[in-house]
Amino acid sequence: MRSPLRLSTLLVGLGGAVVLPAAQAALLISEYIEGSGNNKALEFYNSGDSTLDLSGYRVEFYFNGATSVGRSLPLSGSLAAGDVHVLAHSQADPAVLAVADQLSDGSWYNGDDAIVLRDAAGQVLDSFGQLGVDPGSAWGSGDTQTQDRTLLRKTSVSAGDLEPADAFDPAAEWDGYPQDTFSQLGRYGAGTPGNGDAGFKRIHEIQGSGSASPLANQVVTVDALVVGDFQGADELKGFFIQEEDSDADGDPLTSEGLFVYDGGTGVDVRVGDRVRVRGQVREFNGLTELTGALQVSIVARDVPPPSAATIHLPLASADALERYEGMRVRLDQRLTVSEVYNLGRYGEVLLSSGGRLWTPTNVVLPGAPARALQAQNDLNRILLDDGRSGQNPDPIRYPSPELSAYDSLRVGDEVSGVDGVLDYTAGSYRVQPVRQPEFIAANPRSAQPERLDGRLRIASFNVLNYFNGDGQGGGFPTSRGASNAEEFQRQRDKTIAAILGAQAHIVGLMEIENDGYGERSAIADLVIGLNAASPRGQRYAFIEPGRERLGSDEIAMGLIYREDRVRPHKAAAVLDSTVDPRFDDGKNRPALAQTFRERHSGERLTVVVNHLKSKGSSCDDVGDPDTGDGQGNCNLTRVRAAQALVDWLASDPTRSKDPDVLIVGDLNSYAKEDPITLIRSAGYTDLIARFAKGKGYSYVFSGQSGYLDHALASPSLARQVRGAAEWHINADEPRVLDYNLEFKSARQQALLYSAEPYRASDHDPVVVGVDLR
Repeated sequence: MRSPLRLSTLLVGLGGAVVLPAAQAALLISEYIEGSGNNKALEFYNSGDSTLDLSGYRVEFYFNGATSVGRSLPLSGSLAAGDVHVLAHSQADPAVLAVADQLSDGSWYNGDDAIVLRDAAGQVLDSFGQLGVDPGSAWGSGDTQTQDRTLLRKTSVSAGDLEPADAFDPAAEWDGYPQDTFSQLGRYGAGTPGNGDAGFKRIHEIQGSGSASPLANQVVTVDALVVGDFQGADELKGFFIQEEDSDADGDPLTSEGLFVYDGGTGVDVRVGDRVRVRGQVREFNGLTELTGALQVSIVARDVPPPSAATIHLPLASADALERYEGMRVRLDQRLTVSEVYNLGRYGEVLLSSGGRLWTPTNVVLPGAPARALQAQNDLNRILLDDGRSGQNPDPIRYPSPELSAYDSLRVGDEVSGVDGVLDYTAGSYRVQPVRQPEFIAANPRSAQPERLDGRLRIASFNVLNYFNGDGQGGGFPTSRGASNAEEFQRQRDKTIAAILGAQAHIVGLMEIENDGYGERSAIADLVIGLNAASPRGQRYAFIEPGRERLGSDEIAMGLIYREDRVRPHKAAAVLDSTVDPRFDDGKNRPALAQTFRERHSGERLTVVVNHLKSKGSSCDDVGDPDTGDGQGNCNLTRVRAAQALVDWLASDPTRSKDPDVLIVGDLNSYAKEDPITLIRSAGYTDLIARFAKGKGYSYVFSGQSGYLDHALASPSLARQVRGAAEWHINADEPRVLDYNLEFKSARQQALLYSAEPYRASDHDPVVVGVDLR
């Protein structure tokens, strides 16, 4: 068929590279010859490894730019593997008839008509031309042209232009029609045949240069390499594919990667496979993917992978990662773990460069400086995921081989060798790993707080909803805290271990159940547990403020102390709205103050424990919304409470006759926020700022560290303080290590729990050492 026939075709891929089970997907249109009149022929090639029965296949002709079938012609006979079948018109020239295997009468196609090959199920296997397009004379240079994919009659598959002397070059645009390259068998042309089927496309065409695909909801066919296999039932239920380097478009704004969602029940692929995929382009929560009635086949195995894109933190812009969506990526930096909150829930770890991320208002002033630092933080974070889409993974993969109560991944640890594919899920870019990253324990646990000088130790500890039911082993679940008696016992053991480990003689408590001070109350239960676990001679007691309950909230402040080291001096005092209307106890929990006398020296010290209004709850009803300056909701409410507090303390509410005062507690304000600035301006010293030298933190929220838990000393007391520190047993730990039983398998309930103090709460205790004189 090298006779002087005129080719007037450009290959486009209506469903080109449609991938079906191997026996069906093997039949392709391998050559298209077009001459005058009926001197036209089609050649079909069996690229499979077994003989095909052609009786199930048919050829459809779409005449003169039509979008409906003008003629459907069944094929006949059988076709051996590697052989070709030629369909010609019965009135063709003898040179054509000499190589024909099947002849047809009746209507025959023109050179500019679209031709589609379908299997017995009606699925498109290959095509030429464009549905709905009638190019007419625009096809032709008039030269003799034959466009091949194979050499005729039992010859090997070829690539490229077999007639370099003619005017048709499949490696270049021809007569204004899209480029058509044949770098390997199964790579088909481009085009938009219509009917919602965009034909063969490169991945960068599907991804486009924006945040959403320009081909959304259209059916496409892709040939690419598998770079991430997550098809397991508990994984992402799909795989990632990427163009080979030679097929990338070089545009830095278009991604070469794509996720294929097969529900975990599709053709089993593996990394290194070259696959052919036909599916519908969809945007799923911001991720471009192929899904729908997928057709997938494996073209080759063990193909060298495409190059990985190197991601460097901080990012240049908020949309800098869009261009890498679905691609192999590598983070060559040594990065810091900035959050592990969702490690047990979703398998996520937040990473940043240059150390942990700091809450802006912990280190800079609210307003423009805080907003600027927040913008920097937002560009300096990326999630490391675990390749699974479900909740509560078992096992938890980080650190290797799995997380346990005694082998915890902590905020402040470091990681190197992050290698995976870039995914976008739940509003965040994340790396799904293709190999286990290497974690470095750069922030190991400490068995006790750092050594502090001073005879007397005062601590502040948010005990995270310590509710003891009815005090007799029943009454669960309560409104907060443990769901049952078993969980409460686990919580109780951890809390007691943390308080004893702090080695404090006075402890201010937050978030203890506000159920009074009877023998079955939460605070009485805690003291009973502490005394049972303490060495002989060490006895704890609690302060009774002379009220049935401390305010109306479900949680309250408490004060416990070691009777062998200090004793109360006179009665406790309470600050609430009845004392000062600025202290709105409908928002802030009432403050509790008590003066203690040190048994050793006889010196006196007043400790006042606080829990101001949280940032997350609303104060719109009092005209105190989040103003966007970094301080959250209710900042004015906390400022008014702070002013009321310092004024109240100046009046000596406990009648101590001693100026030594220590303000402790969860003030729900970071170090540079207005309430703390106000208290400092009244002469109090921020002891964490003084001793931690800008590195203090007691809480991690949204991947950022800072301290809400404070120790602020009056001028006279500040001169007697010997040291102050947070004991980092909680904020750096994953929440899955707490006392809760839910969201854990029976195996994990034992594996992830210990009665040690780690993750007894979500806030770290603060410990202060003083020498009263």
